[in-house]
Amino acid sequence: MHDLLSSRAEPRQQTAWFVPGRIEVLGKHTDYAGGRSLLAAVDRGHTVTARRREDRLIVVTSGAAEDEVVLDLDDPGSRREDDGSGHWGGYVRTVVERLDANFPGRLVGADISIPSTLPLAAGMSSSSALVVGLALALIDLTGIAADPAFRAAITTPEQLGEYLGTVENGQTYGSLGGHRGVGTFGGSEDHTAMLCGRADALVQYSFCPVRHERTVPFPQDLALVVAVSGVDAAKTGAARDAYNRVSLAAWELIDRWRVDTGRRDDRVLADALASGPAARGRLVEYAGDDAYLRGRLEQFIAESERLVPAAAIALEEGDLEELGRLVDESQRGAEDGLGNQVPETVDLQRTARELGAHAASAFGAGFGGSVWALVPTETAEQFAQQWLDLYRTRHPHAAGRASVLVTRPGSCAHRVDVQAG
Repeated sequence: MHDLLSSRAEPRQQTAWFVPGRIEVLGKHTDYAGGRSLLAAVDRGHTVTARRREDRLIVVTSGAAEDEVVLDLDDPGSRREDDGSGHWGGYVRTVVERLDANFPGRLVGADISIPSTLPLAAGMSSSSALVVGLALALIDLTGIAADPAFRAAITTPEQLGEYLGTVENGQTYGSLGGHRGVGTFGGSEDHTAMLCGRADALVQYSFCPVRHERTVPFPQDLALVVAVSGVDAAKTGAARDAYNRVSLAAWELIDRWRVDTGRRDDRVLADALASGPAARGRLVEYAGDDAYLRGRLEQFIAESERLVPAAAIALEEGDLEELGRLVDESQRGAEDGLGNQVPETVDLQRTARELGAHAASAFGAGFGGSVWALVPTETAEQFAQQWLDLYRTRHPHAAGRASVLVTRPGSCAHRVDVQAG
């Protein structure tokens, strides 16, 4: 990663990156509101291999899709607008157009292939991993990291993660202007986890701006089992409005705060809460009789201010009983405050605890996706199969799409042998 961000970065003829998925241990919908998250990169992800072409076409193929995406850098008309269907080509277009807008004249034609070991639409952020992988590959091929505009804005992996979050959500980052995005109002949690995660550890970050707060060693005798519900956790297409309702509630609260207080520099909820002891009460007043806004506010405060740091400390101290209690509370906040859980993920969390998991929680955008469970390594495979069998029995409509995997915190995005891709 370090040489990618070097001002002496030279364009490459070919490159390959492994970009992991991520598990959001805690930090449900907190990042774009300036809150905290406790994160793990995982040992599964996309391998993005890119080679320069002689022409000006960018041709992308994915092991998870039958079609290919072709963009002509000299023909803006070839960059088909996202029709709202959630087609993966929308992410390719978003990355290409943003880099082209921020660093004009730098992009080159490329053949890009993306085999993957990451479950799609499972809440492990395969879409953000696609954004990160495409950006890393194109930055390598073009030497964009040596561009003065890039060097002025991005000097650390954390800043790169924050920038790539704005590539996805369309916002401006410093002097690097915004340009559309994929249509969802998310933050940079996923991108930060992928670029800054550490092997055998969880990392705690706060956001807006991205700040590293703690690294927590992950015990060698524990494993994370992830159950994929089979209910797609898509952030585009038909799920976009439901996903955006959660994030827009946070923006509505801070907008009301800025209008009433005149504190125009408070960009996110965390800024407002940090302004003084009376802030929480005022924000509750702004939520008024809107039950969803009140629940969203209470969920954010509990998750970011109390549960995330307390859970990190509990794991660090080996207090697994306390960790489980805190994670259970976070799960209830998602169900009652965010309203982003479905019966399948609720049931997976409950049954994981009944089967003896130290802690378990749904994670990611919600409205489907996956649940993680913390269990002893020596019984992880047995637990995973028992959990999956029970789920398939209770939810036969999703049985064919459900799966489990056993993992641990893995390393951040890194270059790999080009031949390996």
